[in-house]
Amino acid sequence: MTDLICYQTLPRWNSDTLPPAWQQPYRTEAGSWAQPKLYKGTLDLALLTELGEITETLTLTADSRPPRLGPEQLHRVTGFSPDMECQLALYCKPEDYYHRRYQLTPTHSEVVEAAKNIPPGRVLDLGCGNGRNVLYLHQKGFEVEGWDKNSDSLNGLRQIIATEALEGIRLQQCDLNQVTIEKQYDFLLSTVVMMFLQPETIPGLIAQMQQATTPGGHNLIVAAMSTPDYPCPMPFPFTFSRSELLGYYDGWDILKYNENPGALHKTDAQGNRIKLRFATLLARRPV
Repeated sequence: MTDLICYQTLPRWNSDTLPPAWQQPYRTEAGSWAQPKLYKGTLDLALLTELGEITETLTLTADSRPPRLGPEQLHRVTGFSPDMECQLALYCKPEDYYHRRYQLTPTHSEVVEAAKNIPPGRVLDLGCGNGRNVLYLHQKGFEVEGWDKNSDSLNGLRQIIATEALEGIRLQQCDLNQVTIEKQYDFLLSTVVMMFLQPETIPGLIAQMQQATTPGGHNLIVAAMSTPDYPCPMPFPFTFSRSELLGYYDGWDILKYNENPGALHKTDAQGNRIKLRFATLLARRPV
C-alpha cells in the first residue's frame, strides 16, 4: 500500500540492545505495517507460517531495501552481525494515524466511507469529542470546525493540533442543547452523539443542520435507537425509534440509510460490548 503513514519510529538498536522478543516468533499488530532499516552490518529476518515454519529468510544490509512487513505477519530475527545497527518504523492507514499515535478512538467508519465520495469543503462536527473525526477530515483536506461540551476533550484535541502543527481547524466549547448554527457548511456530521442530548433538542438541531447545509452539501448522522427487538439498555436521554431519523430528511437525496445492530464500546457486567440498533443516515441537500 502506498498511502500508509508512519505513526511511530522505535529506538535505534544494535547487537547488544536488540529486544529479545525479536529473536522469538513475533507478529506485527493487526492494522500495522513494520518497516525495518539497517544502518550497519547485517540482519537475517525469517518470515514464518502460523506453525512457525520458515518460508523465506531475508538478509538485510544498509544498502538493501527491506520489505515492509504486513499486518499480523509472523517473523523472527535468526541472526545478525556484531556491528549491526537497525531501527523499526511502524505504519498504518491514514484513518488510523491519530488512533495509533495518540490512542484516540478510531475514526468512525461511516466518516471514512463518506469522505471517499464527498469533496473537501467546510465541515462542522457536532459533538467532536477528542477529535477522531475532525483530525481525519482535516487530513483529507477539509476545513474543519469541531464543537463539543467537554473541555477536557477539547484541550486534548488542541494539544494534538499544536503538536502536529495543524492549521485550518477551529474548535468551540458549547452545549449542543443550546447551540445556534449561523454559518454555512458543505458537510455536517454527528456520530454517536444525539443520544446524549435532550429529546426536545433533536428536531431543532436537525433543522439547523439542514438549514446550514449548502445546496449539494451533506449531512451524516449516526445515533442510537431503541426498538422492540433491541431495546436500549443504557439510560440515554434520547434514542431514535424506527424510521424516525429518516422522516426528518423528506425531500433530501438519501445516499445511505440503515438501522443495523451495532455495539457500544461500553461493556456489560459479563464484559460483552452492549448491542443495540443505530440509525445511520447520509443525505445530500438538493441543489
